[in-house]
Amino acid sequence: MQKTADIAGYGYRDAGASHAHAYLLPAVDQALKEFALRTGSRLAAFDLGCGNGFVAAHLSRAGYQVAGVDPSSDGIREARAAHPDLRLETGSAYDDLVVQYGTYPVVVSLEVVEHVYAPRHYAKTLFDLVEPGGIAIVSTPYHGYLKNVALAVTGRFDRHFNPLWDHGHIKFWSPATLSALLREAGFSHIRLVMVGRFWGFAKSMIAVAEKDEDGSS
Repeated sequence: MQKTADIAGYGYRDAGASHAHAYLLPAVDQALKEFALRTGSRLAAFDLGCGNGFVAAHLSRAGYQVAGVDPSSDGIREARAAHPDLRLETGSAYDDLVVQYGTYPVVVSLEVVEHVYAPRHYAKTLFDLVEPGGIAIVSTPYHGYLKNVALAVTGRFDRHFNPLWDHGHIKFWSPATLSALLREAGFSHIRLVMVGRFWGFAKSMIAVAEKDEDGSS
């Protein structure tokens, strides 16, 4: 019988950037800047699904004290080798992360929710990790009517929704469904930013969601 750890996540070969970071990180940086201006400097962040540590290192260079987890043992091995000063460990949204790591003013989770079998559990963990008055920044590939039609018409549907992609996408989110997931978890004032390409055909969407100051859900 295959162990869960053997099928838990991507195999990483290095700690470098993915193609998505080029269009994700500028929007993430802008959201962090706006949050800092609105609330004052709160330079601590948690990376839920940190992969090979590239985003965590990016946040660290910006002055954030960073911790993060990922289920991929390959990813964490590369992350620790490249960034031994960061607290990046094997773990997932199915763990009791608050007991282990506490809460943070900022929780970042980029291109993760589409890989999660139980998104409500993921969203609850995300909400619990955010301290009252903090924000979660969540990105996922964008799906909408025009983009899905274009994929079908151009013969790229099977490539995009490929069930043979090991550790690939198992949930496909639209602005409405991602917003509904975050609202159900307790987040408010959810703002969506489309990144990559142009309206209707964006590569990904980024949700910036707030946790109320009283911590209510």
